[in-house]
Formats: sequence, structure tokens, C-alpha cells
Amino acid sequence: MSGDHSDATIAQRVRRLETLLEEKGVLSGAQLDETVDAYLSGASPANGARVVARAWTDPDYRSRLLADGTAAVRELGFMEGSYQRLRVVENTPGTHNVIVCTLCSCYPLRLLGPSPSWYKSEAYRSRVVREPRAVLAEFGLDLPAGTEITVWDSSAETRYMVLPRRPEGTAGLREEQLAALVTRKALIGTAAV
Repeated sequence: MSGDHSDATIAQRVRRLETLLEEKGVLSGAQLDETVDAYLSGASPANGARVVARAWTDPDYRSRLLADGTAAVRELGFMEGSYQRLRVVENTPGTHNVIVCTLCSCYPLRLLGPSPSWYKSEAYRSRVVREPRAVLAEFGLDLPAGTEITVWDSSAETRYMVLPRRPEGTAGLREEQLAALVTRKALIGTAAV
């Protein structure tokens, strides 16, 4: 696949598609706005945090989540109608995962909310693949030298979410309290939690 995948080019293509939909009478501008607003209204990193908290408290759910992320998050009411496959990758004491989309900014929007500007930046998209340890350190995440770092490249078909390690000392916390600990950066892999 070749071509320009810069943010400006993608924005131009999206605008052209919107114009065509309006010109052909498929959707009006107001209908497009309503559709986008409805889609984004349920998009939040709090959704991903709820998924993580459930996985931390329910070993059977955790197993289902790692085996088939799409089906498991649908159990909680997320990703209904989504055509993308969700793969959840688990951080362990010896492995840390981080996600990126090297072509653009594919990302599980419903679970993580709108993507942060740094996730879409060319610097992040290119550097995290080449030098993940250095990029993570710039985010304040210094991993032990022996920790293996795996970078997962999202696509239009497959999106990724990180299942961070449960923090020590949280055994007595309820699911809602655990969810409050999880950040969007942890779901992407640029933070521990």
C-alpha cells in the first residue's frame, strides 16, 4: 500500500467523502453530524478502564478477553456494530506492550475515547516502532532492562488495547475503584496504569 497518509491528506479525503455523501443525497450535513456525535458520545477511556477492572477481578472474563477481545468487550456493551477485531495484549512482569498505528491513527475509539494528538503524530508513529524503550521513557515509563517490549501495529481491521498489570496493594478494591486507576495511556501502553 502506498500513498500519503499524513493527517492533512486524511482530513482532505474525509472531507471529500462527506461532500460526496451530501452531493449524492445519501446523508445531509446535519445527519452526518448527528451520526458522528452519536458515535462519539459513547467513546471514552472509562470504557476501556471498566474492561480492565473486570479482567482484574474476574479470571474467567480475563481469559475470554485475551482469547477474543471483541466478544468479551461486547459482553459489557462495547463495540456493538463495530466491524473491527479487537485484540487485547497483556502486560506481564517480563513483557510490556504498546500500541501504534504506523499508517494513520487506527485505535479502539469506543474503548479509549478520541485519540490523543501525540498518538496521531508522525514522531510517535515512527519512533515507537524503532526505539520503543526511549519513547516510553519520554512518557515517564522506565522499564527494567530485561523487560521485553512488544509494539503492536493497529490497522483498519484489527485494533489493539493493552491489559495493564494490576497494581500491587489493590486486592481490597472494588471494580469501580480499580477502573478509576486505569488511564488511557495505560490502555495504549505508554504508562503502567
